[in-house]
Amino acid sequence: MTKTIKSGIAMARVLEDWGVDHLYGIPGGSFNSSMDAFFNERAKIKYIQVRHEEVGALAAAADAKVTGKLGVAFGSAGPGATHLFNGLYDAKMDHVPVLALIGQVATDTMNSDYFQEMNENPMFADVAVYNRTVMTAKQLPSVVDQAIRHAYKEKGVAVVTIPVNLGWQDIPDTFESTAANYRVNLPQPDDKDLDEILRLVEQAKQPMIYIGQGARGVSEEVQKFAEMYNLPIASSALAKGIIPDRNPAYLASAGRVATKPAVEALAVADLILFMGSDFPFAGYFFNPAAKFVQVDIDSSKFGKRHHVNLAVLADVKATLAGLIAKGSAQPTNKWYQANLDNNKNWHDWINKMAQSTKTPLRVEPIYKEINRIAKKDAAFLIDVGNVTIDSLRFLEMNPKQSFTTSGWFATMGYALPGGIAAQLSYPERQVFTISGDGGFTMVAQDLVTMAKYHLPVINVVLSNDSFGFIKAEQDDTKQSHYGVDIASVDFAKVAEGYGVKGFKVTNHDELVAAFDYAKTATEPVVIDVKIADERPIPVEQLKLDPEKFEQREIDEFNHVYDSYDLVPLSQYLK
Repeated sequence: MTKTIKSGIAMARVLEDWGVDHLYGIPGGSFNSSMDAFFNERAKIKYIQVRHEEVGALAAAADAKVTGKLGVAFGSAGPGATHLFNGLYDAKMDHVPVLALIGQVATDTMNSDYFQEMNENPMFADVAVYNRTVMTAKQLPSVVDQAIRHAYKEKGVAVVTIPVNLGWQDIPDTFESTAANYRVNLPQPDDKDLDEILRLVEQAKQPMIYIGQGARGVSEEVQKFAEMYNLPIASSALAKGIIPDRNPAYLASAGRVATKPAVEALAVADLILFMGSDFPFAGYFFNPAAKFVQVDIDSSKFGKRHHVNLAVLADVKATLAGLIAKGSAQPTNKWYQANLDNNKNWHDWINKMAQSTKTPLRVEPIYKEINRIAKKDAAFLIDVGNVTIDSLRFLEMNPKQSFTTSGWFATMGYALPGGIAAQLSYPERQVFTISGDGGFTMVAQDLVTMAKYHLPVINVVLSNDSFGFIKAEQDDTKQSHYGVDIASVDFAKVAEGYGVKGFKVTNHDELVAAFDYAKTATEPVVIDVKIADERPIPVEQLKLDPEKFEQREIDEFNHVYDSYDLVPLSQYLK
């Protein structure tokens, strides 16, 4: 006689086979058979009760970003399902694998306009790479297994809708997942492409290397090749941390979430090695006349952001290893030294600003405190807005640390759910969330989740009573400020109400004391820092160069942004 198993339990064991050890959601009547299964498997899969399904979906996306592994969230039929969308679109836009399990009414009440019944497949058609409703109990583990394969292969969201009655039905206990058989093959570079890259680099007068997330795990190779050929290094914002910020040749990113050295260098580079990135703003910030070498494992990206002189369908790590083996160290040059000097000038200016003790506080002293207590493998979960700009510029990171945000979807409210995910995935690591007051308010209720599960996350809130990023956009388009001022909140008191230690910081002494406490905290902490409502220096609109601007314009810019000590790259290139 064939042994049987509840279909829902078979499904849960598929998740276990794929390495899932926790998932997020809120129970509902249409999801109770799956809850029953997760209760049965609770020793292997931990259910995390969030207070809003959006937080669960954002946490699942953050799990995938931080670990590279599948994140899982669920929602019951109707509102539970629709609440997932923000997090699922974040996963879609940042190309990470997430599985969403969706409750549905029982099969005998489907298509009868039943309570909370919705036709859920069309809703998820745009966000999902795989989107199916399970039709029989026997199908359930197989469909979930197939969904996970698609999520990994296509780096996106897989959605499985489960009628509630199916998970309680007995099926033959014969299904075996395909987790152990899943493989990924990365294309390798051709020798002729490697030779051509080296030829182009050696001929260029002002070459650079630009990396994206395709360079994860390739820090040493990037740095070694860049040093051999005197290449300044820039990266996408999402690739922050791959290269140590203390590397004097690492200029960080261009764009608005950017730094001065990277913006200036990419605007005049005559060769850009574009490796493992899909930076959407290249058309605005890369020299359009530059020769362009693009290295990627996805040929659909070639030429998408810039005209391409050489397209190399290959893995970044293998390509750099080949270039290092074939290449030879070159003597230093004026271009490289000018960028080192320009980068040093930028960091000297940041360090000077970090000494400020004025009130309301500047943001640089806050990041000085974060850097002071951050451990060598700390995880940083960054919200969206001015806080993204500040974190890119002021966090001093190394490749053992991690930096994630909501990149191309750019949803506010990412950081706190991300902190929950990072601490669950890496319980021994130190975890920071850094949010503005606008984004933190959207998800603050899930401080109680941190408290419930004793997650010692350090939550830093930069409170300026403003949607500052949007206010700056209104300035740039010559609008009135409208809808961007927000009511002040005492997040220390809010935190205490949720069972979390809270600090309200209004001066430098309180700032240092709060971070001294957070350094050794074993439970979650909220540090609400009241900051000046000042725009970060707009490096995409610099007015520093006397060859481009009148002295009056330069003086006005320096007065607003206290940028008197910043020197334009053009001066170092003379």
